[in-house]
Parts: sequence; structure tokens; C-alpha cells
Amino acid sequence: MKKAKTAAEAEPLPLETLPNVGPAVAGYLREVGIQRPADLNGQDPYMLFQQLCWQTGVNYDPCLLDTFIAATRFMAGDPPTPWYRHTKERKKVHRDEMAPGVTAGSQVA
Repeated sequence: MKKAKTAAEAEPLPLETLPNVGPAVAGYLREVGIQRPADLNGQDPYMLFQQLCWQTGVNYDPCLLDTFIAATRFMAGDPPTPWYRHTKERKKVHRDEMAPGVTAGSQVA
């Protein structure tokens, strides 16, 4: 699928047209109520990731959070950047503590 070059171009299109977003990441976004790129406007990627972890009871790889950051920033008007460019920020801001009480490989009851 052709990737959008700007947020305005992406707004009415499927999630998979966002840079860094393929079918799997789009599925995770849909799990937390994001149905189209425009739904990312004003969203906090850290909260979306935490919501996903809590809803599913899974502590996902933090690289998924990096992808959420890349997608929300793109929809806020930033140029497209590879998801891994957000790893340093995530480590500094979030210190790899995804969902309180959830550890790698654990299930939340």
C-alpha cells in the first residue's frame, strides 16, 4: 500500500497508509479505538500504548510504542520518520515502564 506523505493526505485513508504502519500495527491501533489516521489527532501515544497493554493484558514490545509515537507525530504535522528514531525519547520519557503491574510476558487478570 502506498504511504501518505503528509497528514492531510493520510486523514481519509486507511491506517496502513501511515508511515511505519502495516497490518499488525493498524490492528493494535484499532484495538484502542483508532479507526483512521485522523483519529490520531491530539492522541497521546504513551496513553494509547498503555491502554493497549491494559486492554489485552499483554506487555507489548516497547518498539510498538515507538511506532505509536511516530504515527501520532506524523499526524500532528511532523515529517515521516522511521519509528526507531523515537526510541531514545521513549527510553528517556517512559523509562521502559509500560503498564504499571505488567511485566514482560505477563498477563493481567
